[in-house]
Amino acid sequence: MNFVSVRIITSDVQRLVRFYGEITDMPVTMYTEDFAELATPACTLAIGSTRTLQLFGDDVTRPADSHTAIIEFRVGDVDAEFARLSDTIKDATVQKPTTMPWGNRSLLFRDPDGNLVNFFTPVTAEAIKKFDK
Repeated sequence: MNFVSVRIITSDVQRLVRFYGEITDMPVTMYTEDFAELATPACTLAIGSTRTLQLFGDDVTRPADSHTAIIEFRVGDVDAEFARLSDTIKDATVQKPTTMPWGNRSLLFRDPDGNLVNFFTPVTAEAIKKFDK
């Protein structure tokens, strides 16, 4: 088995495509007006409109209503990313770069739909070893 994707359902695909393209500085591929993907070497972040859920039935998910998941990106230097994105995420920052007890330096902020996003950099020898497998 291989974990390959997480999909965010939104009522505004274009807004999230612009946001994730800007924060990751990576291209987001629009396949249709209702579906896009940000492909990284480890996993894909898919962005789908609420219209894509019509295939699965009513009330499968509610856009902009996530309070349990965090979308995480490993970055080379979380402090540099915070400086780069300071204007973009200034009103959405939940936690400025902080070294966590498990060895990652972490920046938490919300995307335009309110989903939590974590940019992190392993900083302790143990955390670095874990992610450099």
